Amino acid sequence: MNNICQNIQKIKESIPEYVTLVAVSKTKPVSDIQTAYDCGQRHFGENKVQELTEKQSQLPKDIKWHMIGHLQRNKVKYIAGFVYLIHGVDNLKLLKEIDKQARKHDKELNILLQIKIAREETKFGMNDALLAEIMQSYEQGNFPNVKILGLMGMATNTSDKQQVANEFTTLHRLYETYRTQFPEFQYLSMGMSGDYPIAIENGSNLIRVGSAIFGARDYK
Repeated sequence: MNNICQNIQKIKESIPEYVTLVAVSKTKPVSDIQTAYDCGQRHFGENKVQELTEKQSQLPKDIKWHMIGHLQRNKVKYIAGFVYLIHGVDNLKLLKEIDKQARKHDKELNILLQIKIAREETKFGMNDALLAEIMQSYEQGNFPNVKILGLMGMATNTSDKQQVANEFTTLHRLYETYRTQFPEFQYLSMGMSGDYPIAIENGSNLIRVGSAIFGARDYK
């Protein structure tokens, strides 16, 4: 299991200090996460609510859990009490539900708004117009129990590196535009195991890396 530590160390040595590394632990056992934790890793990402809640109950309480998958409204209540950051908020109804559940826990929940930058139909994300509408509403105080900490996006799954770079650059420009107006913006979540170096080159300061840390996933 020591190669988990080596992988984390290798990635951290290759990225700037300002970039937050989220270790994506979906489908991986609790023992692997504990190994990464013992090597100093504190930010972990999960795609499914059930898996996230099960793992959270068995692992150290100072882990910062990131919900990085597509989140259904009826599942928000299960993670509202402990989640550090919800990445994939891509519509108004989900945002309202997160605000509602955060209020029940008497807390503020950190979120990122997911923007569609990929050309693939299967990728989620809002367009610029909805983003503008939500940020205006947020500025007016309509989501008092939510803190929007930045933006998130997934590039097209393609071998065309220039296309990937262009998509990341588009999101980075959008992020910088809003950051001047909203000083709480601190995260631009772009880049996974296959494309995080390109993402960092184009402005990412938070990367979501799974297989490059834990090895290939077994979905059986």
